[in-house]
Amino acid sequence: MRRTAFVSRGTITPKPGKCRYCRKRLERIGEKIHPDCVGPWWEQNREKVQTQARKLKAKTPTKWADECQSIINAIARLRDRHDGCISCHMGANYGGQWHGSHFRSVKAASALRFHLWNIHKACAQCNLHKSGNIAAYTPRLIAKMGQERVDWLYSQNQTVKRDIDYYKKFKRVMGERLRRLQARALREQQEAAV
Repeated sequence: MRRTAFVSRGTITPKPGKCRYCRKRLERIGEKIHPDCVGPWWEQNREKVQTQARKLKAKTPTKWADECQSIINAIARLRDRHDGCISCHMGANYGGQWHGSHFRSVKAASALRFHLWNIHKACAQCNLHKSGNIAAYTPRLIAKMGQERVDWLYSQNQTVKRDIDYYKKFKRVMGERLRRLQARALREQQEAAV
């Protein structure tokens, strides 16, 4: 397939959306609902909105930390998508499950829990059954990042207690970074297919 140059078709003016309640066209851009529809919409969705707020308020710091951990692990796996397992011989084309493996464990250095220097792509066998396979992890990490950074990781022994506001901000910022990385990976995959 031959690529063609991008041709601009003029400026696109955004149109107002549709009302959430009556589904009729809104007058202004940025509006979500007609002023007359707010009361009936609230009556219809009160329980749903209140349930969402109650669930958000009841979420524990551990649950927030787990959600942030899954985001940062996904970022590490995307960053290392062309590399194999950091701890063994598995290549990038390995068909099994990939994990975000911590060089320093979360218990040993909680300050490094979300630090990307500390998290690298590893196969499930190494991360789960061999406890990260640190004997093979260390030399490969030194080759990948350098001795100075590995020494810095070893020197970080602080324990950190984070609050829910930190997790909310972290999730918002790193979630956006993850979406950008996923879009870039998808573009690379589509370009490779062409």
